[in-house]
Amino acid sequence: MNTTFNLDLLRALVAVIDTRSFTAASRLLNSTQSTVSQKVLRLEEATGQRLLDRSRREVQPTEAGERLLGYARRMLALNDEAAAALSGTAASRTLRLGLPEDFASALLTPVLAEFLRERTNIKLEVTSGLSNDLLRSYELGELDLVMVKQKRGASGGAMRWPEPLCWLESAAHPMSEADPLPLVAFPPQGLYRADMTNALDALGRRWHIVYTSSSLASIQSAIADGLGISLLPLRVALPSHCILTPASGLPVIETMEIAIHHRGDAPALIRQLAAALAQIVEPQG
Repeated sequence: MNTTFNLDLLRALVAVIDTRSFTAASRLLNSTQSTVSQKVLRLEEATGQRLLDRSRREVQPTEAGERLLGYARRMLALNDEAAAALSGTAASRTLRLGLPEDFASALLTPVLAEFLRERTNIKLEVTSGLSNDLLRSYELGELDLVMVKQKRGASGGAMRWPEPLCWLESAAHPMSEADPLPLVAFPPQGLYRADMTNALDALGRRWHIVYTSSSLASIQSAIADGLGISLLPLRVALPSHCILTPASGLPVIETMEIAIHHRGDAPALIRQLAAALAQIVEPQG
């Protein structure tokens, strides 16, 4: 298929996917609903793919629509950047950054602030979330750069560092001798949970999940208050926690790494931001 994409049609597709509605997209584009619908149909005809699922209450992208979405965002952004450069106006570039919750905090905000002070024409859009969600958004083209947690040896990552893990319990209310062992964990499919339970199963140690949360701060508090123990990055241990040594009978687990992902053809600004983030991560290795 030799398709030359029409940016006007791509803009209509992006608007519909973002708003989940042809009506809302038409308002966003200052157009009519029928015009927006016709533009999407023309794009579907040009690609030979159904790009939107219109059978639901909210319009959803099909698999092909999701694949095209990332490219569409990048093409539109490049078009707007070129237009600004040729018009003689100061180009204001927006960098879309994704960070895990435990990094989107006081640890990195000074670095990001300094990065922006040195580049007054740059805007940052920072998204905090679970690593799997951030990586998916990056792969769809919705983020320019992400820092994520991933299994050691996983494919991808322009920069990677080991992420030391440790077993933590409350300093005031130790629970590591309890039977069954009470565990504080992220939700199913969350980081560290499977490593923790698999290691205990291998030891023949009985356990049960007593507290689940997707918030790191909540997990830290639950451990400190004595609800149970957990497996977390060493750098998030608090003074109210006790780091359990191998003498406790729990194994050393080295399964995770921190990775920064950006595209191979990323512009200099993205690489500069990655280098700035790396200064924070590298001492942790």
